[in-house]
Amino acid sequence: MARTFRYFEKKRGHRRTGSKTLAIAGEVVFFTVFLVGGVAGLIVLYNTLLVPQWRANTEFVAHRCVVRDKHVGEKPSDDGPLYRPEIQIEYTLNDERFVIWTYDIWVFDHTGGFSPGKDDKLAILADYEIGREYRCWYDPDDPSRAVLVRTSRWWIGLIFILPISFVLMGAGRLVYLLFFVGKSAERRSAFAQKAAKLAPFDGNGRTTEEFPAIPAGGNLTDSPGTTLTYRLPVAASPSWATAAAIVTALIWNGLVAWLLVVAVRGFLRGRPDWLLTLFVIAFTAGGVLLLIHAARRVMVATGVGPTLLEVSQQPLRPGHPFQLFISQTGRLHLQKFEVRLVCEEEAAFRHGTNTRKESCCVLEETVLTREDFEVVRGTPYEVECEIQLPEHAMHSFKSAHNEIAWRFVVRGHLAGWPDYERSFPVLVYPNQSDNGTS
Repeated sequence: MARTFRYFEKKRGHRRTGSKTLAIAGEVVFFTVFLVGGVAGLIVLYNTLLVPQWRANTEFVAHRCVVRDKHVGEKPSDDGPLYRPEIQIEYTLNDERFVIWTYDIWVFDHTGGFSPGKDDKLAILADYEIGREYRCWYDPDDPSRAVLVRTSRWWIGLIFILPISFVLMGAGRLVYLLFFVGKSAERRSAFAQKAAKLAPFDGNGRTTEEFPAIPAGGNLTDSPGTTLTYRLPVAASPSWATAAAIVTALIWNGLVAWLLVVAVRGFLRGRPDWLLTLFVIAFTAGGVLLLIHAARRVMVATGVGPTLLEVSQQPLRPGHPFQLFISQTGRLHLQKFEVRLVCEEEAAFRHGTNTRKESCCVLEETVLTREDFEVVRGTPYEVECEIQLPEHAMHSFKSAHNEIAWRFVVRGHLAGWPDYERSFPVLVYPNQSDNGTS
């Protein structure tokens, strides 16, 4: 399946429209950079801001130290000088003497702790006397790291707003592109306008008051077709499943990356956590499978064009012939293309305190099949055929515990690509003769 495209499409009036494929590809790349950058930013901020503070507040061990010196650190900035308290402490651990400058974890790591206001820092230093012993906390993994106070800074959460906004913008736009790929805004608008002028069933069926156990099916008749009367809606958009697979793979592998950093850090410090390592290996294997699954879905979503089904009447009636129109777009080599008419029955019942559902296929009939052919971009595969439901087929039905549903299922088997399947629900009404009418 080649991925060729033109940089320009046909002219409209005095302007030349750009290639829709190139535009979508550009948007995908642009917002993927947003998404990846946001995820990377979250990981970096998490490891540089949250992890040090969390470890200092939970894992550092209490000890005793002696204050040897103190002063106010100063750093210039565009808005004036910034200050922080810096205190030199001395402590002994396992016959090893340590002398360091510190206050909280930010001062020790030399990553921050500066803020306006020198008087506040002098007030902090006034609480510590040189030569006096105070309580401190040291890092059990690295005894040369220690703090005099444990702090939690609420403003750290505000820093995460930027990468989170990048993730939301990138993921939101990618989901939108996947959901509306291959669909024209002009066509959707025109369909909505024409559908508003049509009455349900166009006088072709009964009202829901006459058939209270039959679904109304309003969404099955609100989209007019271009070749036949009604265009059938897709039961479930594959784009949502694709977006869910992508988001799941990203979240899962983001967690795997964080666990991998923790595991590698343990090995570098000479204290490997073998249980964590086994979990990382297992989670990495799961992450690879999720990425493969998401990639396969993206291949199908971007490589296979929209599938359109239209019917000449809606609702359908047993024993009455009707026309079915199928259109498949894209650029693909189909090993097998088939359309099936399926009737399924579903029953819900209580088993103790649990509610169970069971379904079975009542009827599955192949109405169209074709093998080994090419679909050329810009020239969709289109076919129209006549179908007739069995004379005594059961009509659509829905109650609190039972349902009978009819649908067309389109299956495509692609050469070298994942197969795809799309479902289109239809409504079947009983014959007029079944209700004593002529």
